[in-house]
Amino acid sequence: MRAAHQPGLSRRLLLAAFGSAAASTALTACSVPEAPRRGTRAADPLPGKAISIARHERLMQILAHPDDDLYFMNPDTQRMLDSGTPLVCVYVTAGEANGINAIAGRPRPRPDKPAYSSARHQGLRQAYAALLGLAPYTPWTKGVTELRGGHQAEINTLDRGGRRVELIFLDLAMHTARGHLGLPSLWAYRGLDLRTVIAEGSPLQTAKPYTYDALVDVLTGLLSQYRPTVVHTLDPDPDIQHSPTAVRRKDSEQVGYSDHADHTATASFSWAALIRWVAEATGGGGEVPAFVTTAYRGYYNRHWPKNLSPQVVREKASHLVPYGGSAAWECGNQGGCGDYNVGGRRPLTNKKGWVRSTHYRYPGPRPVLATEKDGRLVGYGVLGLRAVRWRETAPGSGQWGPPDDLGGGPLAPALGGTALADGTQLLFGLRFSSLAGHGAANTREVVLLQQRAPGGEFAAWTGLGNPETDPDSGRRIGVPVTVTAPDGRVHLFVRNASQGISSRVRDAAGRWGGWRDLGGGQIQDGLSAVADGAGLVHVFAAGRDTVHHWAQSAPGGPLSWLQEPGLPLPGDFPTAVAAADGGVDVYYPKPASSRIAAVHLGGTHPGAAPATPVLPGPDGRGRTRLLQNGRVLVRREGAVPLEGTALHMSGGPAGEPAVAGLGPGAQPWIWRPVRSV
Repeated sequence: MRAAHQPGLSRRLLLAAFGSAAASTALTACSVPEAPRRGTRAADPLPGKAISIARHERLMQILAHPDDDLYFMNPDTQRMLDSGTPLVCVYVTAGEANGINAIAGRPRPRPDKPAYSSARHQGLRQAYAALLGLAPYTPWTKGVTELRGGHQAEINTLDRGGRRVELIFLDLAMHTARGHLGLPSLWAYRGLDLRTVIAEGSPLQTAKPYTYDALVDVLTGLLSQYRPTVVHTLDPDPDIQHSPTAVRRKDSEQVGYSDHADHTATASFSWAALIRWVAEATGGGGEVPAFVTTAYRGYYNRHWPKNLSPQVVREKASHLVPYGGSAAWECGNQGGCGDYNVGGRRPLTNKKGWVRSTHYRYPGPRPVLATEKDGRLVGYGVLGLRAVRWRETAPGSGQWGPPDDLGGGPLAPALGGTALADGTQLLFGLRFSSLAGHGAANTREVVLLQQRAPGGEFAAWTGLGNPETDPDSGRRIGVPVTVTAPDGRVHLFVRNASQGISSRVRDAAGRWGGWRDLGGGQIQDGLSAVADGAGLVHVFAAGRDTVHHWAQSAPGGPLSWLQEPGLPLPGDFPTAVAAADGGVDVYYPKPASSRIAAVHLGGTHPGAAPATPVLPGPDGRGRTRLLQNGRVLVRREGAVPLEGTALHMSGGPAGEPAVAGLGPGAQPWIWRPVRSV
């Protein structure tokens, strides 16, 4: 068993008292520092703040390189753009690499970093013109935008029929003067000014170098200016991955981790800016900005089964074709007509397989659903990096009221949730307990929010610590997943840094035990926990070779890893549901397919066909599907669903299913399929 940090039983993270000096001191100690320390406000985790009302939809993506969005965030970007959501892409580096835009079958050209950067910018213009349904060479409006701190950047804009794309190029150099990677160095070391690379043909003539704080401030300013309702970032905490040196270099991965170091640094700067934006907006009693975030895995896709169907992969790869362009194209851009190493069929033939998956760093329900005593649906989610509660306006109305701020931020995008036997709600989050560069603390912790009484108000947030003793390993943990057993115990599970599962258990009296490593095989995040008819707790997770299964052998006992026969290779995370015969139905997507596999385990009819309602994942167009009684029902109207759609068997007529999710406006929606067919 792994040695684990045990923070004591129910260590208090926040104090309920608002007025005392002691409370103020405790809250300051637990807030996220902003680095470098320049006297700006830090994140305030106290609840009860006003939340702004989003008056528009807007997606902002913060990328390290040109093409990160096309490889790692599509098809989500495409679907939101198709729905009419305006898009702003912020590219932090110039993407100039070594300055060589290699052309297959031709002599290696001389390095020209401004030209290669310009060619990649042109590739993006070609790709997004095609995404808008326009010819790749469609002219864009080019200009210079003013940023905080006297900085400037090139901005390209294209409109079509009310749909709008803006590309903002900060163009920080990918390497320092000594040849080190630029953004990781800027995040890690004090006293560094990172120069910019102005692309050939850019309307921008001169640009200042960036310091650490200047980059955080510029990103914060862009967030404040555009006020996006959805923010896409890369992965701030990639998996630990010890690949052989030759493999790592070929895959462009950083030492020890499953991603490019620029991706990690850009994501870290992005989350620091998000935290600063919320702190600035709420300073002096201002409103919490209404936005949701999604963090995407990057080179992680190389190491796990592929999760996109052939239809989606073909479409996703097709958007990289105009980005790659060709030296034979007459696009009118002097620096070049795309990133030539990416065009044609290369995204599909590339053995790294980046294009064949879209993985989320923080998978989970958005929102967590429950039913209140009066029959209203209630949803808990993360808005503006803070926990919120939405209530249905009336039982069965299908309309949500405004969000109530529950505080606790800054939180990862997905919550875990469970209810006690009396209906008391428990919410669990993954908190950025500190996030700073220059060698300062960068830590994560699991936190708990519990109702004082069923249907009542919530007590203060409580810290549950981290199963990892090393802060760097502690950054790798996953989203908390929980289940309440019939004996009253609450089981908390998280994916740990070794890609296994760690657990804490709360007894019926409310006392938490320490963290325990459950062992077993390596798995992805996106765990699913359930209690069967005999009161035994099960947890399932997708591995590289099979669906992994942990279970109790007796109620109240420890969970053990079961080498379950007959569970084939999964394409993505599973969903486990208690079956009517006392067993468990397990559903999971097949690799590289939109088809769903289903297995029934235990119960009075082992091997029977699973029959419980379940969300089998989106269809090829990203629409929400419900599998019920052998029928697949599709939500065909309403806001485009973001990831994390949730299902709840409500207390309404005949226990009808209620499906809820978030849309591009950072607002939840409800779908009751039984009423719509």
